[in-house]
Amino acid sequence: MAPRVRRAPDEARRLILEAAGALLAAGGPAAVQVRAVAAAVGMSDAAVNHHFGTRDQLLTALLRFGGQKLRSALHATLGSWSDGPADPAPLVRALSALYAEGYAELALALHRSGWRDQGSGMLAEVVDRLHARARTDCATTGRSAPTREAVQLTVAALHQALLTEPLFGGEFRRSVGLDGAARERTLDWWTEVLRTTLAGHPAAPPQAASAAAAASSSSCRARPAARPSER
Repeated sequence: MAPRVRRAPDEARRLILEAAGALLAAGGPAAVQVRAVAAAVGMSDAAVNHHFGTRDQLLTALLRFGGQKLRSALHATLGSWSDGPADPAPLVRALSALYAEGYAELALALHRSGWRDQGSGMLAEVVDRLHARARTDCATTGRSAPTREAVQLTVAALHQALLTEPLFGGEFRRSVGLDGAARERTLDWWTEVLRTTLAGHPAAPPQAASAAAAASSSSCRARPAARPSER
């Protein structure tokens, strides 16, 4: 056990969450016990409970702590995009790394116990930056940019897949005959899916657009006026 020392409340909470995160990564949610966390930090069980209340409240705080870690990683990714193209690979890897540290199991365990996250928009900034960059790039390439909703749906599907990856990814891949080594290829595939969405789609040729408009106009002119009895 680490020697016990007096710490400022914010520092104590941070150390408790870091110790809980290490236990989570090593043994899953079941390993995050108040006594084990207290021993790792050099506190009494009562001191840990003083900062977080019950074990369930500690686990909830730990999940939010994981969310903060993810936001930090995402901000670093967004910062790299300001100096070059929006490469989605670091985004995919950041999400994958967090959930591989036990946070997927933790989220599932808390969900089963009745906890529901009332927050929203953790990846909204990512969506906005991706959509803005896609519009800029498509204006250069002459392609039609994806809608914001298309980017939202792609990022949401990616997030869902990476959250469930540590829980069921191997089983799903084996169900179609893929081996364990396919996990890395799965991450690469998701990166390509996101790149494909951001690349937009070919714009309609001007001649085709003009022909469609002319046909629509001609159809409207050729349509006979309705008779009084048909009105």
